[in-house]
Amino acid sequence: MRLKELVDSLGLRVLCGDEHLDREVTGGYVSDLMSDVIAHAEEGYLWVTLQTHANTAAVAAMKDLSGVVLIGGRQPEKDTLDKARARGVALLGSGLPAFELVGRLYSLGVRGRHGDAEGA
Repeated sequence: MRLKELVDSLGLRVLCGDEHLDREVTGGYVSDLMSDVIAHAEEGYLWVTLQTHANTAAVAAMKDLSGVVLIGGRQPEKDTLDKARARGVALLGSGLPAFELVGRLYSLGVRGRHGDAEGA
């Protein structure tokens, strides 16, 4: 599934990176700990977080994630937008809480590392 399809289906706001909406989303990861994302998110994943500071864009670029969704109506800091633009990171926004957004992503077919494994 492409980022553009998720933006349209979920009513996500494109905060920056319109030119990257054709990226393929290969899975999803939700975490607010940078070290956790570095250790476990995989290339092509969509990252769901409440973190709005510039390190968010740096981690997303380092891991080659398809994009980042800021939840709960949070707005990125100016430095975050600048770093996201410079590093080619698609930064999206949602008014939904993480739990609800992830449920909707799952219903659209976006899975995490363990996919559909029971009890994983």
